[in-house]
Amino acid sequence: MGCIEVYLMKPKKIVDTHQHCNWHHRNIDGLVKDMDEHDIQYAWLLTWYTDPQDVVVINGLGTLNPANIRVDGTQEGITLNDILAAKAAYPERFIVGYCPRPEWIDGPKFLEAAYHMHGARVCGEWKFRSLIDDARSLEIFRMAGSLNMPVVLHLDVPYLLSDEGKRTYQPTWYGGTIENLERALRECPETNFIGHAPGFWREISGDAATDGQHYPNGPVTENGRLYDLFDNNPNLYADLSAGSGLTTLRRDPQHALTFLNQFFDRLLFGRDYYKQDLHTFLQTLDLSQEVLDKVYFQNAEKLIPAPAEDATQHSKPILTL
Repeated sequence: MGCIEVYLMKPKKIVDTHQHCNWHHRNIDGLVKDMDEHDIQYAWLLTWYTDPQDVVVINGLGTLNPANIRVDGTQEGITLNDILAAKAAYPERFIVGYCPRPEWIDGPKFLEAAYHMHGARVCGEWKFRSLIDDARSLEIFRMAGSLNMPVVLHLDVPYLLSDEGKRTYQPTWYGGTIENLERALRECPETNFIGHAPGFWREISGDAATDGQHYPNGPVTENGRLYDLFDNNPNLYADLSAGSGLTTLRRDPQHALTFLNQFFDRLLFGRDYYKQDLHTFLQTLDLSQEVLDKVYFQNAEKLIPAPAEDATQHSKPILTL
């Protein structure tokens, strides 16, 4: 078996643009310890408000914060209070993210209040069992654009083909399809969107519509629709976080190198978990210093400035939604 070549060029700085806190058995201190171990200067912390009626989600959230369990036993998710507590403890290590649920009537106003009252600078994570181009979400996105807050989107398709070629409903879908995403991009041209998750990254390959795997892992074929989305929508970015981003790169390393070199000014390093699997893989690609620095921190800081080391305002966890 041949050896995997590792290139020695390193990014000058690392920003994790997709992270959460108080989950998978780690509190805020545990997250910061992990960041220190992997030379991450700071992270964007994102909320995820779960639906108390969503049985699929309720049965799979044992790794979330038990302090956020509602009286009826359902899980509230990863909340703004969680993130504000992290920001208060480590003000120079975190950017505050927050995304209200689309069905909250005052969702756009909540986002605006979080921006002014608590220093929220990212609208995210948008991860809800509704269509991404629903009018209620579009209003949240327009508010985010007016505040220069990028929107982090989780996209998972509602249908996949079974082995028999039958369209099969996926109860864990979020956001809809790439067509729903395209409409949101078109309807909100002043808002910067950051694509994420399996439903987004599957579209890098031209066979996305017929690939029945949740995480496609075969060679990337031509005419993936992500290319047109990037070419036609300058407000589209993407983070490389989680199993979806890493699988997309690993499934075809030569394509990954080409893709990163083509869209390096729109891609962001992120983890959505712990460890350094993505970083380790990126080190196997022959990437220039310019590409590395753009992906690891410059694109993030073009969207949102780094947190000031003395940024202690807007950090007290006082608001519950």
